[in-house]
Amino acid sequence: MSEGRGAPEGFHLAQVNVARMMASLDDPAMADFVVQIGRVNAEADGSPGFVWRLQTPEGDSTGVRAYSDSRVLFNLSVWEDLESLFAYTYRSGHLEPFRARRRWFERFDGAHLALWWIPAGTLPTIEEARARLERLDREGPTPEAFTFKRLFGPDGAPRERLLRPVPLDGERRTDAEQNAV
Repeated sequence: MSEGRGAPEGFHLAQVNVARMMASLDDPAMADFVVQIGRVNAEADGSPGFVWRLQTPEGDSTGVRAYSDSRVLFNLSVWEDLESLFAYTYRSGHLEPFRARRRWFERFDGAHLALWWIPAGTLPTIEEARARLERLDREGPTPEAFTFKRLFGPDGAPRERLLRPVPLDGERRTDAEQNAV
């Protein structure tokens, strides 16, 4: 691993995010989202620092039902470090559909993203990921479940936030405000 990266040898970053669709995947209202899934997943797979993502034999996780609500999509992945996931999220082709997410997804009631460190060579389970989201809801960010807004290292020590490079959903931010994200 290169100097200055976020994870020492022996650890990887697990990530779970959930979103409740406004309609089922086969609804025409979701067509613009569905057409992007393959491209966005391929970009993740080829991104520096990408390790693994949960997927069905169809190549994505849209068929995974981690909750009883069939409109909740569940995304689980592993990355070498925080910086790699952050770069994919905010500095790649993922950003365009991420910015447009309100067109296809409702606001989620509860934590919708959780990050945590795992031993390199292991993979998180759906049950573990759900437990991390629940813990984040209960306790707020801790070394066991955190977000990009409040980061922790594998040793449990708080980390400085990474800067989001561009505003989302029409936000306008000055450089000073950017540092507060």
